[in-house]
Amino acid sequence: MQIDINPRNLIGLKALDLTGQKIGTVDEVYLDDATGVPEWAAVRTGLFSRDAFVPLEASEVVDGVLRVPFERSLVKEAPDFGVGRHLSPEQELQLYHHYGLDVPGVGSPASDEDMTFGRIAGSEG
Repeated sequence: MQIDINPRNLIGLKALDLTGQKIGTVDEVYLDDATGVPEWAAVRTGLFSRDAFVPLEASEVVDGVLRVPFERSLVKEAPDFGVGRHLSPEQELQLYHHYGLDVPGVGSPASDEDMTFGRIAGSEG
């Protein structure tokens, strides 16, 4: 289910895995540059931990939390690209493969424009 709310409203939400276990807090949201659709959320997985990218396509907001349809362990094992900049096409492909998701435009090579993602930064401090 594609999230159809303002991506800025996702910042600061708790993120829970498919069993209801807390993953962390949404730190940033990454938008598809071509469509402006929210595609990925960077979730801070702990006070001294890192941000893990989670796909928003299959996620949903329920009762003020982001419900992610993956186990916490899979999210924590996601490739670490850091935050604060665009995801490259190669990084995004790695994320799709990590989560076992279909890559957009299957059957035809994806262009850089289709695969480049900007971000909406979270609150600073």
